[in-house]
Amino acid sequence: MSGHTCLAVPVPALEDWVRERTAHYDPSFVSTDPGFAHAHLTLLAPWVERPTAADLRRVARVLAGVEAFTVWLAAPSVFPDGLVHAVPVPDEPLRALTAALARAFPAYVPYRGRYGDPTPHVTLDRLAPDVTTASVRESLGDALPAQLVVDRVDLQWWGNHACCRMHTWELSRTAVGSGAPA
Repeated sequence: MSGHTCLAVPVPALEDWVRERTAHYDPSFVSTDPGFAHAHLTLLAPWVERPTAADLRRVARVLAGVEAFTVWLAAPSVFPDGLVHAVPVPDEPLRALTAALARAFPAYVPYRGRYGDPTPHVTLDRLAPDVTTASVRESLGDALPAQLVVDRVDLQWWGNHACCRMHTWELSRTAVGSGAPA
């Protein structure tokens, strides 16, 4: 089957917007699974193509001591390759999750090592003659900045006409802050 798995954090505040942009570019990646998060922060992808119960337990062990936390998604930025995205502030907790998962699965380097130490982000769009940072900001309206409580990690399958959520791990919710970034 063509596609790949992804360990990701859902971003509900941007779901409708990202789903619409996904449909604009390639409707085959619009999922009919109501649990699937088109808007997400990738932690580790591509990941195990056919995860076993042992793989799922290993992820659960990595996430077992992780408490839910809050980040803020900033206004859109652009990577040098033209990818328009929103960056979480602070990003350290997400970087730590990616590093812990990569240590647990050393055969699966984030983005196959293409970006070195990848910047946590939510993909919004790509620059084009009719897409600018300003047009994305305008289209988003007041959706950004947005608070995100990181309280779960999803295992997603990304493939044409097959995007779905395969598994979810809930994070502990003993102390979740809600203050704005300093």
